[in-house]
Amino acid sequence: MNLPAYGIDSGLASYAAIASRSRGRRHSEPEPAYRSEFQRDRDRIIHSAAFRRLEYKTQVFVNHEGDLFRTRLTHSIEVAQIARSIARALHLNEDLTEAIALAHDLGHTPFGHAGQDALNACMKPYGGFEHNLQSLRVVDELEERYAEFCGLNLTFEAREGILKHCSPANARELGELGERFLNRMQPSLEAQLTDLADTIAYNSHDVDDGLRSRLIDIDALNEVRLFNEQYVEVRDTYPDISLRRTVHEVVRRMINRQVVDLVETSVQRLQAAQPADIDAVRAQPQPLIAYSDTMREQNLELKRFLRISLYQHYRVHRMTAKAARVLTSLFEAFIDDPRLLPDEAREHSQRLEASMGMPGRARGVADYIAGMTDRYAITEYERVYNPKELT
Repeated sequence: MNLPAYGIDSGLASYAAIASRSRGRRHSEPEPAYRSEFQRDRDRIIHSAAFRRLEYKTQVFVNHEGDLFRTRLTHSIEVAQIARSIARALHLNEDLTEAIALAHDLGHTPFGHAGQDALNACMKPYGGFEHNLQSLRVVDELEERYAEFCGLNLTFEAREGILKHCSPANARELGELGERFLNRMQPSLEAQLTDLADTIAYNSHDVDDGLRSRLIDIDALNEVRLFNEQYVEVRDTYPDISLRRTVHEVVRRMINRQVVDLVETSVQRLQAAQPADIDAVRAQPQPLIAYSDTMREQNLELKRFLRISLYQHYRVHRMTAKAARVLTSLFEAFIDDPRLLPDEAREHSQRLEASMGMPGRARGVADYIAGMTDRYAITEYERVYNPKELT
């Protein structure tokens, strides 16, 4: 039976990332059968160990605090859903967009941003720690699944999208991937929209989790325009629905409002710039995917509210303070005595130390700690510091 021809890149805008024109992979491979190069990237990410571990890594609330709070895994899936919707509306590459979204947090530490801050402080004498760079390190070096290369050997375009931020010093070590940070160029449109989809997802869903945990309340949130406008609409239209349904409906509308604004504003910017292809996108002085001025202000207002009312809440701060102590204590123990590390982690650290000296030992320890889930980090802390734990 002859199957009909299927154009993998059909229907995409001229300035989209085109799989057949990818800049390629670090290690040459035969073309995939019945998949695009970006579909292969997505599939490799989904099957990686780092992706599975996201299920037990904190978003805001520690994993064991409740079954319904979001984790890094559910957050990544939600980012992918929002990002694909935007990509489809703009005729951009959905497969690349999904791959970037699913991989963007692969290098995140346990205990969310508190864990990253703690590990960065520990690594300050050795080059620091940043989760975007660690995500790239995971897909380039740390995953061990394939016989012919380390990492996942993703395309340039996927790796470009994963690396959202980078200092000039680190950019100089990354070859062509670091050039855009040195030359002040833009990433692909797929990378740009995924970055904003990440913001839409975590802001909106932190509202949901914050209300569910009762750390923030609706009266306070109604001082925030993006929430209040949707809340008034919902209460006027459905005055008798329960509070739970009200919150879900408001959050759903918040996401939709931001997505619609982002798409409509980006269309205007694309029409004005008229980029011929992805290289023209990269050469733009500013990103072409953006909110309107009004929505950007409302988004910043919501971020400020969440920072003060949720992320700095004493209950969240207690968790982050404990997380910092756990990760700092583990780092200090392992850096002082690598024999405390499990065999595989110790061998990894020793290999890096042999080539880089003490910074290599520290990077190996950081790789081990960053890969931990919340509960594994707590368990390791007990094993190392509790005399009653013998193994």
